[in-house]
Amino acid sequence: MNDKQTAETWSIDTDTPLQAVLDSPDCPPLLHHSLIGPLSWQARNETSLRTTLKSPRVAPQWIAALLALGAAVTIEGEDGQPVQVTLEEVVQRRTRSQAMALHIPTKGLRWGEARVVRTPADEPIVAATAVVEMKNDIVQQARVALTGAGSEPARLAEPAALLAGGPLNADRIQAVAAAVEAAVEPTGDFMGSAEYRRAMAGVLTRRALEQCQSQEI
Repeated sequence: MNDKQTAETWSIDTDTPLQAVLDSPDCPPLLHHSLIGPLSWQARNETSLRTTLKSPRVAPQWIAALLALGAAVTIEGEDGQPVQVTLEEVVQRRTRSQAMALHIPTKGLRWGEARVVRTPADEPIVAATAVVEMKNDIVQQARVALTGAGSEPARLAEPAALLAGGPLNADRIQAVAAAVEAAVEPTGDFMGSAEYRRAMAGVLTRRALEQCQSQEI
């Protein structure tokens, strides 16, 4: 695996298989957690990072974790030179250039994850992954990525940005959770109705952010 660890960022070549990421001693607990479960050992060995960036439905929890972390991607620019863009731009297909490297923040962050599943071997019906950066007990930035709560395999929930500039306390967490529930537009299916998915988006956002009060990457 061609990777590079700096003080705050882990950079990985996109040809790297998911299993190599999981096996790396540099793999943060949040990413480790996102790669176990529905994805088998064989699937992780056969699936590269580039594949997951092209097709987020292959590993939605992995993509959600990366979005919550604020990961960036080096792509080939129009002039053939490398350019760094946000993972969100890649996932939302705002750029279709070849992904060359993935850059993952790994230090000074708190994380939490909550999900509802039928069995541990299934993809979650709905899941929320939260990452918060704190300084002097004040939120500097916060991201919550959801799966199962919209048309996209994984997406960032905009209300999480409301946490910046204040403490990570129960009232503010509940306000964001309520805003997330009001904002999502899920589609119901045999796994869960739209109403159920919407309610779970709020509940799981709250639980994930509550974990961020103590759990560090």
